[in-house]
Amino acid sequence: QVRVVESGGGLVQPGGSLRLSCATSGSIFRITTMGWYRQAPGKQRELVTSITSSGSTIYADSVKGRFTISRDNAKNTVYLQMNSLKPEDTAVYFCYADIVAIATPGRYWGQGTQVTVSS
Repeated sequence: QVRVVESGGGLVQPGGSLRLSCATSGSIFRITTMGWYRQAPGKQRELVTSITSSGSTIYADSVKGRFTISRDNAKNTVYLQMNSLKPEDTAVYFCYADIVAIATPGRYWGQGTQVTVSS
C-alpha cells in the first residue's frame, strides 16, 4: 500500500516563503517523476513543477525564479520551496509520485495542502 502525504501549507503574507514537503511510503517500489500541481477555487488543476529521479526539472512560467523543487531519493520525498509568494499562488497544492515496479504502477496523489497568500 502506497501513501503520499504532503505537509507545510499555511497562511503567509505576500512576499513571504513556505516550504512544502511530500513523503511517499509503503511497499518497496521505484519512483520516477514526482511533482506538484495546484488548484485554485473555480480553476482547473495546473502543473506547478516536477522533477525526475535524475534531477531534471520543469516549472510553470508563473513560478519560474520563485519556486524550487528538490528531491531526496533515499527518503522518497520531494520538497517545494516557495519564495516571493503572491496572492495568486493561493491554492490547494497536490503532490504526486509516478511509481513503477509495484503491483499497481501509476500516478499516486496526496490529499492536498492549502496555501493561502494574504495580508
